[in-house]
Amino acid sequence: MKATRFRSAVVALGALSLVATTSVMAGASAPSAKYNAKDAALVPAAYKHITLQVASDATYAPDEFVKGTSLVGFDLDLMKAIGTTLGIKYTENNVTFDTIITGMVANKYQIGNSSFTDTKARQKQVNFVDYFKAGEGVYVAKNSKMVFKGLTSFCGHTVAVETGTVEQTDAAAVKCPAGKKVAVSSYATQTLANLALSAGHADFGFVDSQIAGYIVATTGGRFKLSGSAVNVAPYGIATQKNANGLALAKALQAALKTLQASGVYKAILAKWGVQAGAVPASQIVLNGATS
Repeated sequence: MKATRFRSAVVALGALSLVATTSVMAGASAPSAKYNAKDAALVPAAYKHITLQVASDATYAPDEFVKGTSLVGFDLDLMKAIGTTLGIKYTENNVTFDTIITGMVANKYQIGNSSFTDTKARQKQVNFVDYFKAGEGVYVAKNSKMVFKGLTSFCGHTVAVETGTVEQTDAAAVKCPAGKKVAVSSYATQTLANLALSAGHADFGFVDSQIAGYIVATTGGRFKLSGSAVNVAPYGIATQKNANGLALAKALQAALKTLQASGVYKAILAKWGVQAGAVPASQIVLNGATS
């Protein structure tokens, strides 16, 4: 099998240092996911013989993005490994981020797998199985004199974010001195947010830390990182907030722990250069669950 290589760059973002992108290597030495009957027994009966619908917003490299005609990224690889472990069938749906949870509530999708920061507000609508950690990072145009020294650096400036993200919420909540405010410009996809910053329609780009690193490393020198990461928090894979959704979340949690014990989890993160966001088994937890 041929190895595909991406540009490498190591990005230090405060306490969370992340590799922006790395070599994506195919090799026999990397462990592969295997079916696990004990974990599979946790999958609810209603989901054993259907094709589950998984929703992702594939504009968030290296977590989930489009390469050629395929959806790729560490979240996609992790979902594939989970599917193998649990013996479930699923279809990936590439949709805009702010429609995923509403689609799950409307029973359109059974799983949300799109770099969701696990927040109390989101837990009111879905269950989360935490599997990763990330901070929020800031990037600016290459020739910009803007320096990020904390969220109040946004005061008096325009910030480009993707609609529905924690960054949108956090930027809008910044308390500024009298006479100043943060102008938050939200876009349907991260790609559009990047274009807005590149075109001079915003002063700062605000996105998850490893995404900021990837953007800087793979956009031909148009951007640079600014300051240190803030608000490090867990990512969660989302399931529906009903009995089947809770059972599925427990199965996902078991599968993730199996993948971690086997080394597959670590190998997937290393493949995409995001291993600094790895969490121990004790932090693969189920939050927001109904009983």
